[in-house]
Amino acid sequence: RLEMRHFGVKVSVIEPGYFKTQITSMESMEKNFLSLWEKVPEETKASYGQNYLEEFLVATKKLQKRCNPNLRLVTDCMEHALTSHHPRSRYSAGWDARLLYIPLSYLPSALTD
Repeated sequence: RLEMRHFGVKVSVIEPGYFKTQITSMESMEKNFLSLWEKVPEETKASYGQNYLEEFLVATKKLQKRCNPNLRLVTDCMEHALTSHHPRSRYSAGWDARLLYIPLSYLPSALTD
C-alpha cells in the first residue's frame, strides 16, 4: 500500500476472515499438512510428538466448521473498494476478521501496514 502511494496509486486492503473455499476445505488442508509432515525429519517429528499432528488435525476440523459460506461479504468489500469515490484503506469481511482487525483500524494505517 505504502509503496504504491509514491506512484499515485491508492490501494485498499481487504482482510477476510475464515470463509469456506477450496483452500479451506478439510480434505485439501489435511492432504497438504500430511504431505508436509511426511517430509519433516524424524527428529523434528519426535520433538513435536505424534499428539501434535493429531491435535492439529482436530483443531483444523473445528476451525473448518466456523468457516463462513457467504462469500458475498468479501465480494461486497471488493466492489466497494473498486467503485467508491472514497474507498477505505482497509476492509474486514466476516465477524472473525472484524474482531481481529477493528482494533488495528484505530491505529494509523502507516503503523498497521
